[in-house]
Amino acid sequence: MSRIAVRTPAKLNLGLEIVGRRADGFHDVVTILQAVTIYDHLILASEDDLRIHVSDPALATTDNLVLTALRSLRERSGVAAGADIDIDKGIPVAAGLGGASSDAAAALLAGRRLWDVSVSEEALAELAAGIGSDVPFFLQGGTALATGRGEQLEALPSPIPGWFVVVSPRVAIPRKTATLYAALRREDFSNGDRVRDQADRLRAGRPLDPALLVNPFVRPLVALRPELSRVADEMRRAGAPVVALSGAGPSHYAVVHDAEAASTLAHDVRRRLGETAVVFACEAANKPPTPLPA
Repeated sequence: MSRIAVRTPAKLNLGLEIVGRRADGFHDVVTILQAVTIYDHLILASEDDLRIHVSDPALATTDNLVLTALRSLRERSGVAAGADIDIDKGIPVAAGLGGASSDAAAALLAGRRLWDVSVSEEALAELAAGIGSDVPFFLQGGTALATGRGEQLEALPSPIPGWFVVVSPRVAIPRKTATLYAALRREDFSNGDRVRDQADRLRAGRPLDPALLVNPFVRPLVALRPELSRVADEMRRAGAPVVALSGAGPSHYAVVHDAEAASTLAHDVRRRLGETAVVFACEAANKPPTPLPA
């Protein structure tokens, strides 16, 4: 096949705890990752070399994780082929929604099919872990308890109901993730029990417990950018029962009962925040990304 397309989802952290700093410089985390229906779209076409085009031209750089993923796949498989890559961004950048990691996972899946190479699921997951902590999750999507750096995954039942309103402020924080990890204090670390309790609820078919949607990055994020406290405030004023932070932010989300409630809340939040944020009504994405002929 000469052209492969894949739609790749964003993620939310349905609770996140940081257990401690590892000897390798990473952190041990306990989190529930949930794929949601906010998408980037990738098209890979056969080409002699690797070339990338992105709807946001600032992302068309040599260190884009999609190129990293395809180089890794090419090295692992021994293939000499290339690809012309088009990425249409729908997931906000550096927003705590995993867009870059999701694109990298999609590139591994699409590249394997485009080049017709024999790379096992286990080998693909190994490549993914070497690219970034969230990348292995996006190979499977759905819902998962993630531990270690985030690459150790246990599939979970998706939450019921599985509707969300996601608010991504238009805020740029240089070296966001590294900056926020560096700002953590001893009291921000915990043992992971609250997220594991949330995972037990999902295994039992029970709804999410809002009190367990914890995230240690809330404190350093607001300390760094105090204006972001307005996001959660306006979401609550619009009727969000509970507001939680995804990843290291700045995206916030609310869990809602159904599509109508999501649409209503999203409309009210857009009215309140105007052009300062992008607002999505979305639901759990339960199927893995599927590369298809374009």
